[in-house]
Amino acid sequence: MLNSTQSRLRRARQTRAKIAELKVVRLAVHRSNCHIYAQVIDGSGGKVLTSASTLEPEVRKALPNGGTIDAAAAIGKRIAEKAKNLGIETVAFDRSGFRYHGRVKALAEAAREHGLKF
Repeated sequence: MLNSTQSRLRRARQTRAKIAELKVVRLAVHRSNCHIYAQVIDGSGGKVLTSASTLEPEVRKALPNGGTIDAAAAIGKRIAEKAKNLGIETVAFDRSGFRYHGRVKALAEAAREHGLKF
């Protein structure tokens, strides 16, 4: 019997396998109870091009709690701006097995609003 973490990791593996097959840049999201993290990873899957998280000092000053939908939206905006500065417009969204709901959805929608296409 699988527990919830093992189930999430199984779902994440399936998504990553498909994205690796396509060899596209991916926007990987990880969420914990207290924080949310986003990374833009190159098509080969070996190199992080840019990242953003609620642990960054500038973000922590602006947001008292990193585990909220507002914090996720701020990280979505920040990762989109960083990616656009690198000339990246199109990514594949890797939600790491998390449901597209709540904070993951807020991050994705904020990234889309600020110019990332996926």
